[in-house]
Order: sequence, then C-alpha cells, then structure tokens
Amino acid sequence: MNMHSIRKAVAGAATFAAIAATPAMAQEGADFFNGKTVNYIVATAPGGGYDTNARLVAEFMQKYLPGSTFVVQNMPGAGHLIGANYVYASEPDGLTFGTFNTGLIYGQLAGDPAIKFDLGNMSWIGKVASDPRVMVVTKDSGIDSFEQLAASKEPVKFASAGVGSASTIETTMLVKALNLPVEIISGYNGGDDQLAMRRGEVQGIIASRSSFQDFVNEGNAKIIAQIGGSETDVPQLSALVGDKPDAQKVIALVASQSNISRLTAGPAGIPEDRLKALRDAYAKATTDPEFLKKAESLGLPVDPKVGDDVATVVKAALDQTPEIVSVLQETLKKD
Repeated sequence: MNMHSIRKAVAGAATFAAIAATPAMAQEGADFFNGKTVNYIVATAPGGGYDTNARLVAEFMQKYLPGSTFVVQNMPGAGHLIGANYVYASEPDGLTFGTFNTGLIYGQLAGDPAIKFDLGNMSWIGKVASDPRVMVVTKDSGIDSFEQLAASKEPVKFASAGVGSASTIETTMLVKALNLPVEIISGYNGGDDQLAMRRGEVQGIIASRSSFQDFVNEGNAKIIAQIGGSETDVPQLSALVGDKPDAQKVIALVASQSNISRLTAGPAGIPEDRLKALRDAYAKATTDPEFLKKAESLGLPVDPKVGDDVATVVKAALDQTPEIVSVLQETLKKD
C-alpha cells in the first residue's frame, strides 16, 4: 500500500470512528442519570404555584430520564435566596438543580450582597410559562378598582413573601413609584398568602396571575390591574397611572419579568452532555400530552422555552440601563 493509500485509509478510519462515536457520545449524557438520584430544589415551602409546577416538571423529567429518581426538596427562606444560593453552590454534576423566584433578577441588578450567584452564568434548563403579574384585592376589602385602592384613606395590607422575592420587590417598587396607601406584610410563602387573605389578615397582593386565578374564580377576590401579558379582561396598570415617567419605568421592568416564569436552572459548569440530556428531558416533559393535561387541570399556564432560549431571556433581563437600575435601587431603598 502506497503512502497516499495509507493516508486515505487512516482518514477513512478516523471519519468512521467519529461517526460511530457520535451516537454513543449523544447517549452518554442520558445514560449518566440511570440509577442516579436527582435533587430538584424548590425555593419555597410546599404548596403554591412554584411547588406545584416543580413537582409536575420533576415527575415528567424523571419519565424522560430512564432509571433516574427525582426527589423534590423544598428549601424556603429569604425570598428564595436560600434555595437559589444552594443550587448555585452545588456540585455541577447535573444531579442538583431547581426553581426559584424571578425576583432574584431584581436583587442581582440592585447588587444585593446576600446573593451568592450570577444568574447569567447558571446552567439554564428551561422555563414552563409566561405569567403576567396581577394586583389582587379580597372581596371583603371593599375595593373594586385600582382607583379606589389609590384613593384609600387607610393603609391597605398587601401580602408578600420574604425579602428578595418578586412579590416583595415588585410590591415595594410599585407602592413607592405610585405612592399607594399600602402596608406590605412579608413572610407569606407557598399558599400562606391566600389563607391570610381568607382570614382577613391582608387585603391584597401582587402576584402571578396563574397562582391567583382560581382564588379569584372562586369569588374570594378580584383582579384590579395586570402587568404584562396579552389578556384583555383586566386593565393594564400602565394605562391606569397616567403620564408618570418613573412609574412607567417600574411597570415596564415588572412587565419584562412576565415572560420568565417557573424557571429551572442548575449551577454553572454542568458538563455539556449532561446538560443537553436535562434540556432534552425538559423539552419532552413540558410537551408531553399527559403533562399538558395535568397542567390544565391544575390551572398552570404552559409556554415553555428550553436551554439557550431561556438563557438569552434571562441575560436580556439583566441587561438594564443605568437609569433603570437607578430607579430599581431608589425604590428599594429603605426609608
């Protein structure tokens, strides 16, 4: 065999080896999870929208990672900071990831020193939904419109989760920007906020629409304004506040978060093949007909994105102008 033939044979063998190895390499990521326990961290207490979404996602991701066992672990506290910090500090082996509040984007923008993560560097697996924010008041509050709330002579108590959560940050920003007569009562996690509203401890909340739609449908409360989303049955807050530039900037920032809901992410540095396997399982899980049927029965919106599509949205949310960051920091400044 001459040198040309030898080179040709070697090149052919290398090409064949590369082709033959491709399926094995593609399969390697999924195979890693066979026989492994996967920890899905939920940065809230049991109950509520985040926990319900997480358990549904975990159930169907397990289905599409044969041999794996998903364990959902609730890790509430500090407005989702405890759970998110834990996820980010975990070993990047693909066996620990989870879900947390989008309000952490605000915290990172504002430079919260308690944040030990960088959302832009996390291993993004997917997001289940887009979910507008709504302003909800109880039936017993006697408030029927945003105008009535704004004109109230007495403080109206609004529930929120812990410091750092979207509900606390968004409520604080909006109350300050709109000069609303609202007293924020924090510490309500999971489904505690709805129980508190039933008991009359609080009269309102700013939260995701999906979490409160059933509560409203049951006659317990009314949505008086919406932020983001395409629904037309409720007035957009931006249309109710008039020409107030600072207020409109805050509303626009909150609206930008409605496209990033029910996230799933892991620590930075998960090996590419394992991350791809997780993303593939997530994509299959969130489009599974049984998943969609269960989500509908639970009143959970489904508008999934996977992988880099989510990372792009998150990075765009973090890419705010100094002016917007200044508005955020100013509205979060303690009196």
